[in-house]
Amino acid sequence: MFSKKPPPKPAPPPQPGLLDRARAGVMVAVANPVLSASGAAFLFLATLAALIFMTGDPKAGTPVVRLNLMQVAAGPGSPPGWRDALAPEVAGEAPLAPDTYALSETDGGGDPTGEAVITLPGGGHYDNSPAITTVALAQAPIAGFTAPGPGGPLPIIAADGRTPAQAYARPFTSNGKPKVALIIGGLGLNAQATRAAIESLPADVTLSFVPYAEGLQGWIDLARAAGHEVLLEAPMEPLDYPNNDPGPYTLMADAAPTETTRKLEWLLSRCTGYFGVTNYLGSKFVASAPAMSNFALALKLRGLAFIDDGSAARQRAGFAPGLNRASAERIIDEALSADTIQAQLAQLEAGAMQRGQALGSGFAYPVTIEVAARWAQGLAARGYQLAPASALMRRG
Repeated sequence: MFSKKPPPKPAPPPQPGLLDRARAGVMVAVANPVLSASGAAFLFLATLAALIFMTGDPKAGTPVVRLNLMQVAAGPGSPPGWRDALAPEVAGEAPLAPDTYALSETDGGGDPTGEAVITLPGGGHYDNSPAITTVALAQAPIAGFTAPGPGGPLPIIAADGRTPAQAYARPFTSNGKPKVALIIGGLGLNAQATRAAIESLPADVTLSFVPYAEGLQGWIDLARAAGHEVLLEAPMEPLDYPNNDPGPYTLMADAAPTETTRKLEWLLSRCTGYFGVTNYLGSKFVASAPAMSNFALALKLRGLAFIDDGSAARQRAGFAPGLNRASAERIIDEALSADTIQAQLAQLEAGAMQRGQALGSGFAYPVTIEVAARWAQGLAARGYQLAPASALMRRG
């Protein structure tokens, strides 16, 4: 007998190709919402990266600030008082100190001599290169104008004959208009008032500092960096001394010349960078011809100027021949009222119109600084030129 042949096996279905498998994977991913969102994000980032690669850095045209990080840190060469001159730290802000200074990321393995690049959102340009500095005065001390003193450097006349009065005064060029100068004094004791005067008053306003101030050199450095020329205040004996006592180094009217010189040298060596000295009080000292003679001669021999608050305006005897000096014709804030201060400044303008120049003085009261800053903004439009006090000096 013959048996049947088994039926033939069906042919296996064709295997999908690589393209078909990829298409199927994409369809599964699209059907999954999580994978779909991830894919969209990946596609967006890939597109953005390609766009940046083709067009360049999108912030390439934005101004940047390059700061040398060694100038930010407080090191051994930092001037005394740098911390006092900084704005108060806000809550939660890490304190800036030499032992806490560090960077999370730096070029060159954390070398702090690198540069931080700060992008400015609002335009303008800044560079810490001295070549483009237009306002700042040279940092003190300038070589050749100091010698060691009892508490620090003492001013001296340079070997070429130039004086500290010339070296540290703010440069000035007259435009032919009546000149008005203003001195704001009493600075260095109150951090907020000192900072406000340095930052809000025009650079042509002269600033006067108290020798007893803590961190005095740091304040003077900041003032000169903002373009202000600087005076140092010499405490002098008033008529109502000792009820009104200007401090332990007060220059006394009846003191021996050697004692006056000793105290004066201590005061002058407290800091450097000032072009001259002004009086703090001193109604009795200034009226004494012998006392003023010794004082003025000491200033002249050191190449310094003397600018008083008006106390010595009529004083002729006692001034060394050739001493650079000037006297303020009015104190603008004897009455602490904004309207009164404004009126005094208007009188200062009137005096400048009559005589070609006028010098006023004031104290670092908040209202004085605020009114003076507003007044100075419109001075040029009223036909006057704001000038540093040094530009109004004469030789006695």
